[in-house]
Amino acid sequence: MGIQEIGSYEAPLPLLSLNHVSILCRSVLDSMRFYEEILGFGLIKRPSSFKFNGAWLYNYGFGIHLLENPNYDEFDTPMSESRPINPKDNHISFQCTDVGLVKMRLEDMGMKYVTALVEDEGIKVEQVFFHDPDGYMIELCNCENIPIVPISSASGSFKARGQSFKKTVSNKCGFMENVMMRSLSKDMMNFAF
Repeated sequence: MGIQEIGSYEAPLPLLSLNHVSILCRSVLDSMRFYEEILGFGLIKRPSSFKFNGAWLYNYGFGIHLLENPNYDEFDTPMSESRPINPKDNHISFQCTDVGLVKMRLEDMGMKYVTALVEDEGIKVEQVFFHDPDGYMIELCNCENIPIVPISSASGSFKARGQSFKKTVSNKCGFMENVMMRSLSKDMMNFAF
């Protein structure tokens, strides 16, 4: 049996978007408070067939599923000890509109955070990293400042909201602006009165 190379399939899997991120936590209540009060997620109904403590939250087009396991330190690296905030560690990243306001709010709440600045061809992206109650890292940034530019060797298309967008980008608008305008146009056509 031969080895099939990655990317040699006819088409990628039929993905639409990020649906949710599952997070193992010691206390669903503590984690719910964090994701509701600090990041603005709202509690939503979860299936009643689940026989374990957890919660589903939703906002910004995707969900966070909290799974409670007070003994998860037996299986994972202990998070109860204070760990350094390392921007190169695994993390969930959210775009935000005002990094300065984020830093002020975190300071007001007494939360530790680390900042970073990414520069590319005169474009600057500010990043703020901090931990949730179980030590998972969160990043808030103004990453939309960096345009999404396909590499010429890429497959040639991106998908957004179920539509395929080829690498043809007009000279007047950037790639993301075209994606956003097409998505907005589609949403406006689907708007029901």
